[in-house]
Amino acid sequence: MSEQVQHVQKPGWFTVNVLNRTVAFLTRRGFSVWGSRVLAVRGRKSGEWRTTPVNVLTLDGERYLVAPRGHVQWTHNMRAAGGGRLHLGKRVEEFTAVEVADDDKTPILRGYLKRWKAEVGVFFGGVGPDSTAEELRAIAPKHPVFRISPTAEAGRGAGGAGRGE
Repeated sequence: MSEQVQHVQKPGWFTVNVLNRTVAFLTRRGFSVWGSRVLAVRGRKSGEWRTTPVNVLTLDGERYLVAPRGHVQWTHNMRAAGGGRLHLGKRVEEFTAVEVADDDKTPILRGYLKRWKAEVGVFFGGVGPDSTAEELRAIAPKHPVFRISPTAEAGRGAGGAGRGE
């Protein structure tokens, strides 16, 4: 998909130590900030759970994770794991993930920027929700996108056992 373009915009100290921690703290306690969830995905080398706050986009009945900062660690881990967990408070949703081809990202990136441009627009190089399809296609390889689907274990509580088992 986007392997040839290894675009990464690493977060600064304030983002890592203040913004991400604040959003993750609130999300872990059940308060979604602009649609936030805490993504948990197994590390591709360590096998340990790694977490980061993300925004889940729902578009035309499908759900997506978009990497505004490019090919960051969670995207590499997601490719290796093929899925993960989304946390909001005590609610845990397990999902599988399929990476979206660059040619299919245009409407997804447009929808993502429509919803979160104020929050993440700076990472898209001046491209916004009103940009042309060509401009969105040009940045598509820099921003991995995953279509996510709940697994049979989706919606389980923090205790680990699924409901109805």
